[in-house]
Amino acid sequence: MIARHLMIAGLLAASGATAQVPHLETKNGRHALIVDGAPFTILGGQVNNSSNYPEALKTAWPVLDRIHANTVEVPIAWQQVEPVEGRFDFSFLQALLDQARAHDKRVVLLWFGTWKNTSLSYTPDWVKLDNRRFPRMKRRDGSDHDVLSAHGEATLAADTRAFVKMMEYLRDHDLRHTVIMVQPENETGSYRNPRDYSAAADALFTGPIPAALAKRMGKSGTWAQVFGAQADRAFNTWYVAAYVDRIAAAGKAVKPLPMYVNAALAGPSNVPDPNGVASGGPQQDVLDIWKAAAPHVDFAAPDIYDRKSANAEQYLEKYARTDNALMVPEVGNARDFHRYVYPALGRGAIGYAPFGMDDSGYFNFPLGARDLSEATLAPLALSYTMFGSIMRDWAKIAFERPTWGVAKPDDGAATSTRMGAWTVSAAWGEWQFGMRDWPWLKADPAPWANEPVGGLAVAQLSDNEFLIVGDHVRVRIEDAAKRTDALMLRVEEGTFANGKWVMSRVWNGDQTDYGINLIDRPHILKVTMGRYRS
Repeated sequence: MIARHLMIAGLLAASGATAQVPHLETKNGRHALIVDGAPFTILGGQVNNSSNYPEALKTAWPVLDRIHANTVEVPIAWQQVEPVEGRFDFSFLQALLDQARAHDKRVVLLWFGTWKNTSLSYTPDWVKLDNRRFPRMKRRDGSDHDVLSAHGEATLAADTRAFVKMMEYLRDHDLRHTVIMVQPENETGSYRNPRDYSAAADALFTGPIPAALAKRMGKSGTWAQVFGAQADRAFNTWYVAAYVDRIAAAGKAVKPLPMYVNAALAGPSNVPDPNGVASGGPQQDVLDIWKAAAPHVDFAAPDIYDRKSANAEQYLEKYARTDNALMVPEVGNARDFHRYVYPALGRGAIGYAPFGMDDSGYFNFPLGARDLSEATLAPLALSYTMFGSIMRDWAKIAFERPTWGVAKPDDGAATSTRMGAWTVSAAWGEWQFGMRDWPWLKADPAPWANEPVGGLAVAQLSDNEFLIVGDHVRVRIEDAAKRTDALMLRVEEGTFANGKWVMSRVWNGDQTDYGINLIDRPHILKVTMGRYRS
């Protein structure tokens, strides 16, 4: 074993690769993804489910380049790597590594195993066809439900073995850490069947909840006593989470990459009907169960396909926790979804990735876009251009300083927040010049006034300094106490070089007299506020 580690270290040194494995860090309730020794922001895109083959994958790179993405999320399926039990084929994984490196992209690997959107469809044929060895869940009437049971020890053992083999391949063949994160399983749980009703599961259900969960919840008793009407769902959540945790733990023992789970979401504010939700998944109202059952899973993440801006904001708020790094690993790829990158990164998200970002010919409309035309992609490309130019700087600042972000709401209402002694506000649908209510200078509405585009992200660099990124927004920073001696002292356009701010020009006059107006050009601004002495 020592000789093997020395050999790998030698290969790392010879290839010029960094020896530091990507990892998550948490400090003062904020989170950072560390890649190559420094904070990193995933500006990603996820390919379609069936684009996990070398030729189909090639259609992703032009799309990812068009939106200025730095990361691609790609499935790798259990059926793909172990078509015959005990025989493993990682040729696609190697093709993915080769293509990603050639196109200067990092990779988030999505393991489609026991669950893919609750289905067993990505398991090998020899798993699908052997219901005795790899049992499906039972419905209340004793019939089979087409989701594998979280109580199937043989299923767990076989899935874990394949996952570990994949992680061993990464350990031995991805010395440069092209893969920066792994998602074990995909949208776990079961629809229309809150839990497994097999005899073995029923016996567990009548007993007490596990001690770790009782400690987390601050109460003990049976599942029904502790969780009431949500008992079946809570039970399934615990056992699904514990199942995934064992897979994640085994994979991390080989190569300790960050690992996360994604959620097919319930309603943003309601406790859902256990029969109507993906019972067992990491929805926002059961995150505490996942935290107790799956300590080797670094965080849970929301897959956002809800077009309502208020709902999207609520999902982000629910998952941005001191004990849970925020990431959006799936979000709709239609034009009206792209504004949500601002509230995500403004809440300190470590990454963001719309789904279906390849030119393979498949589109999940009406859930997502009808096409990937320039009009569809332009809003995302604009925000990715800006954040991409300061990607590591933004990640570092968000790890250390207060940040805020907002998307244009569906009703177009102005939005504001307080940051220290200052109020930061965002207004929408304004021209760059003048005031909307001027009676003496009328104009037609701005072309973007009624479009679902626009957003703002702000970082507070110091008590009186702010970094601003946004588009189709009018920004104002004003004294929160309405003091008359406050003023916008300086607005600089620029960027960062080696972690230091470098100014390219100062905005003044028309560019600041009516607020700071960011429309359709990539601008990074540093705003300094001040107060004069009298």
